[in-house]
Amino acid sequence: MDIQFVTPDAALGEKSALAIVVFEGEAATAQGGAFAAALVGGRFTGAKGQTLDLIAPAGSAAARVLLVGAGKADGFDGLGAENAAASAYGTLKTSGLTTLRVQLAGDAAQAAKAAFGVRLAAYRFDQYRTKEAAEKKPSLTRAEIVTTDVDGAIQAFADLAALADAIAFARDLVSEPPNVLYPAEFAKRVKQLEELGLEVEILGEAEMAKLGMGSLLGVGQGSVRESQLAILKWNGAADKNAQPVAFIGKRVCFDTGGISIKPADNMEHMKTDMGGAAAVSGLMHVLAARKAKVNAVGILGLVENMPDGNAQRPGDVVTSMSGQTIEIINTDAEGRLVLADAVWYCQQRFKPKFMVDLATLTGAIIIALGDDVGGLFSNNDELAANLMAASEGEAEPLWRMPLPAHYDKNIDSVIADMKNTGGRAGGSITAAMFIQRFVNGVPWAHLDIAGTAWKKPSTIPTIPDGATGFGVRLLNRMVADKYEG
Repeated sequence: MDIQFVTPDAALGEKSALAIVVFEGEAATAQGGAFAAALVGGRFTGAKGQTLDLIAPAGSAAARVLLVGAGKADGFDGLGAENAAASAYGTLKTSGLTTLRVQLAGDAAQAAKAAFGVRLAAYRFDQYRTKEAAEKKPSLTRAEIVTTDVDGAIQAFADLAALADAIAFARDLVSEPPNVLYPAEFAKRVKQLEELGLEVEILGEAEMAKLGMGSLLGVGQGSVRESQLAILKWNGAADKNAQPVAFIGKRVCFDTGGISIKPADNMEHMKTDMGGAAAVSGLMHVLAARKAKVNAVGILGLVENMPDGNAQRPGDVVTSMSGQTIEIINTDAEGRLVLADAVWYCQQRFKPKFMVDLATLTGAIIIALGDDVGGLFSNNDELAANLMAASEGEAEPLWRMPLPAHYDKNIDSVIADMKNTGGRAGGSITAAMFIQRFVNGVPWAHLDIAGTAWKKPSTIPTIPDGATGFGVRLLNRMVADKYEG
């Protein structure tokens, strides 16, 4: 998508659509009242989320005009501009027109956010399509955002464009089929981020075995695909030796459930069981691309959970890198086993200021919070507050969940230090408490994003059906607001 910022008097080209952002109660006066007659008897009021597609008035250079409701003027902000522009794109993307012009009465920052909204809405994963009806293909290839401050909008858009690229990278990773994106291929793709200035190190199974990562390696032992651990480093702080911030992502490239095999229905969605690692990859992508003034580390545990004759069994006991032993009760509770070793490795090697892990970890969090809200668990109120503030600012909602101390006994084992599941009741809580047993006093947060990594159907204008890239925005915002400089 070609994004341009233009002045209000810029000429419209052929095959252009004009989208006019309208505030609630002001529809009749839009464009000097040119559309008042068309509104008579209609229900378009300018309320948030409404659109009205109109025939362009006589004398207009636009082929079509779209009114986009933005809600109350006094509540309009960057997110409002983003969603209004994204809605315009979604309405007109297959119209046959090639240019979308978005007209809104906002400053340079809001113009930049409108451009960002179009970039996100225009994302499409179509690498494997070989035929598609022409009328179903997006025709819009150019977006023009109207502003009186073109230079200011271009400057404000620079970091947002880097963020859009990173979200697209994360969405691509989640969207790829599992026969294409297995652990070694995932590692290869994040290795390519060295072009942005990241340092990327890949550990194979032999190296992880030497480190004692029996918890992570047990998950992948039934797969013919070798497990990997990817370490991504960005040193952007003035003091290159300053304590880094750290992010750990679960990457189960495909999760059959192992010997505790999942039902066949919807198992194809288990290619998305790596949304946490995709988000961390996207975060490291944007930190490097925008030259963030922070030292940051991303750790990705890359495995495939398969029911081979060599697969881990219920009843097995494995020894984690921490030395703690784990009785395997259910081989489908595998993500926490990956995170156990990744979290321990991160804190022991890098001594970070804090750790945030992200994982599509439990179905229980979907039962608790639905498909639009991620679960936040933390041992540190300041870190939790920073994550909550960033989630609200970026419309990637989180809800803080409890970590009741007396629930910890639910993962005690009769024969080992712990078992890998505490049962159905409070399943997302006991999963978080399992990970917490590998956190050695470091400020830590766990984001369970099982419901938010993939949306079909999506009701959010900036997220087409499919992979969301959830987590990239909120983590980037938290780093920028609280930890740079």
